[in-house]
Amino acid sequence: MKILLVNTYDVGGAAKACLRLYEGLVSSEVETKLLVRNKTNFAQAHEFLPSSKAKLTNKIKNKLIRIAKELKLMPWQTAQERKAVQLQKKRKGLEMFSLPVSSYDLTQSPLYKEADIINLHWVANFLDWKTFFAKNTKPIVWTLHDQNPFLGIEHYAERFNGIDENGLPIPRKYTDLELKESAYWLHYKKNCLRHVKNLHIVSPSKWLLDCSQNSELFAPYPHSHIPYGFPTDIFRLIDQIKCRELLNLPLDKKIILFAADIVENSRKGFAFLQKALEKIQNENILLCAIGSKIQLDNHDNIIALGRIVDERLMAMAYAAADVFVIPSLEDNFPNTMIEALLCGTSVIGFPVGGIIDAIDDEINGYICSEISVNALKETIEKFLENPNFFDRSKIAQNAKEKYALSIQAKKYIDLFQQILK
Repeated sequence: MKILLVNTYDVGGAAKACLRLYEGLVSSEVETKLLVRNKTNFAQAHEFLPSSKAKLTNKIKNKLIRIAKELKLMPWQTAQERKAVQLQKKRKGLEMFSLPVSSYDLTQSPLYKEADIINLHWVANFLDWKTFFAKNTKPIVWTLHDQNPFLGIEHYAERFNGIDENGLPIPRKYTDLELKESAYWLHYKKNCLRHVKNLHIVSPSKWLLDCSQNSELFAPYPHSHIPYGFPTDIFRLIDQIKCRELLNLPLDKKIILFAADIVENSRKGFAFLQKALEKIQNENILLCAIGSKIQLDNHDNIIALGRIVDERLMAMAYAAADVFVIPSLEDNFPNTMIEALLCGTSVIGFPVGGIIDAIDDEINGYICSEISVNALKETIEKFLENPNFFDRSKIAQNAKEKYALSIQAKKYIDLFQQILK
């Protein structure tokens, strides 16, 4: 059995989940390869290499693009793609969106040709739907990391954008252009899948599973629910005091941890956490924020730890915290949430997406009553009233029993074998 995993990048949240599955399958002695469009730091990944003809075409195309940019022209884009570019510029506070077109033909890769099953992951700007689904002859397992594969162009539906004066999420108003673009590209995807039979969908969260099963695009296909797997030798129970000393964090504070790669997106809900903490009158708490683009006001009780790439250092940050807060307004199955639990740190989150899959209220954390600043404030205060309520060792052990790499790998192997039969 030869499995090919396909992901656009080897860095990022979805990439991390894909790489961990790769490691789990390899550890289970399954012949597995990983194909990416852009390789940066994962040695085992194979970067897609276009043919000599494609290289020449791209070279000419790139030169034309440079000239066109100088002349402020965009002749290499279709009218539909130009609309999408203009639309992207107007979407403040929202996620990026992706079109189902690219210049890559995955079926030309030698790794594709030798594989028995193709396991697609986050393949935006890499998978060309029309070419791939027209030429593909192999069984496909598509692991979802967001909603983009079954939506028109969005990566999340993003029902909200912003926060009002009462601390409530502002319902998003879709523009006519957004609706038209989404409808156009959804129809495009439907045409690409018109004759596709050999497709199986996997979702890490029950929420995303339900969304996919009820979507116009993926409803006809079989689905499976397989949560992510994690390296439990890295994310594990570690001495909290030692971790604080190593990270130069105070021993006499209750530390609230937040982590996100990019917080400009309204979906991440960082504004809710900031406003909730402003309402909490407690000098004994400290917010530690991890991320590359987190801008904080100068407050004594808020510090930015910056971007942490090393997983062992990240595990120390989880272990150093008293509680991890994930205020996402929509989310699939956040890696950070499970990593925190594996380190024995309880989690607070809104009642959305895959967050409710992992947080067992009053067992390993708290689920807020609603999406609002006041609900988050009250839940954090509830935690602070009795911060020793949760048993860190039990939280870590229960998470390990659910989310070890070997558990995820076995479920995928069973699925692959079933498909090949």
